[in-house]
Amino acid sequence: METIKHQAKPPSKPHWLKVRAPSGERYLEIKALLKSLNLATVCQEAQCPNIGECWGGGTATFMLMGEVCTRGCRFCAVKTGNPKGKIDSDEPEKVGSAIAKMGLDYVVITSVNRDDLPDHGSTHFARTIEVIKKNDPKLIVEVLSPDFLGNREWLEKLVRSRPEVFAHNIETVERLTPSVRDPRANYRQSLRVLELIKEIDPTRYTKTSIMLGLSETDEEILQTLGDLRRVGCDVVTFGQYLQPNRRLLKVQEFITPNKFAEWQNIAQNMGFLYVASGPLVRSSYRAGEFFLKGIIEKNIEKEKY
Repeated sequence: METIKHQAKPPSKPHWLKVRAPSGERYLEIKALLKSLNLATVCQEAQCPNIGECWGGGTATFMLMGEVCTRGCRFCAVKTGNPKGKIDSDEPEKVGSAIAKMGLDYVVITSVNRDDLPDHGSTHFARTIEVIKKNDPKLIVEVLSPDFLGNREWLEKLVRSRPEVFAHNIETVERLTPSVRDPRANYRQSLRVLELIKEIDPTRYTKTSIMLGLSETDEEILQTLGDLRRVGCDVVTFGQYLQPNRRLLKVQEFITPNKFAEWQNIAQNMGFLYVASGPLVRSSYRAGEFFLKGIIEKNIEKEKY
């Protein structure tokens, strides 16, 4: 297995990665609402640096099926363990209620991996989307999906629930995948997931994200982008990997904003529908959501005539 060769002393965090601590009335309102409904968000669990900006603007990414993931990726701050089949059957309604109170028009739904469930939670995930859509048919829904082991039947459940955008993160280049992601996650399997979504329903927009700063080379990033285009991936985001705590992978390099801009130009020239690239960009990124919302709404208008 390829391993990441750690530097003796990690590089110092540059000034462009410093963000304000989250605050503000809107942020506090959303935090209180989610706590009252006992709902988790990836914004909190993954320690997203954009939480203040997104919550201040009324956007949140909901995380289904609890706060404990059955996988142990070495970049992720979400707790790892075995929930032993425990799941909140009322969660779809709770999420739908929270979204209604937040007054959103674009929502992102993700989940922990639940390898302990017979269908890895795909039925629960799909039901949540269906409830959200029933409550507000005009709401645009993006899912950020686990790989579900590449099982077509389980993925079909999510696609048939009609989210407008289907995201699944490749995370890193192929060489580094074994040392960055859980052994059950696989680079080729993730590519196959994105490919399957297009096979099941070519009208769904597919999206993925790549972390930089883990010792990947330019050639490896280009290979990854080429692989993603070959499976029809529509949207890609690039962000800086930031070490969430001491037990997880160390940052090998802080990528400059200019380099991120370079990757944005390269990916756009390769034919991606949309590219978001920057040190603080994450897979659920407000600028990308705004762009996709505009495209989806235009397509809906065209279908009326």
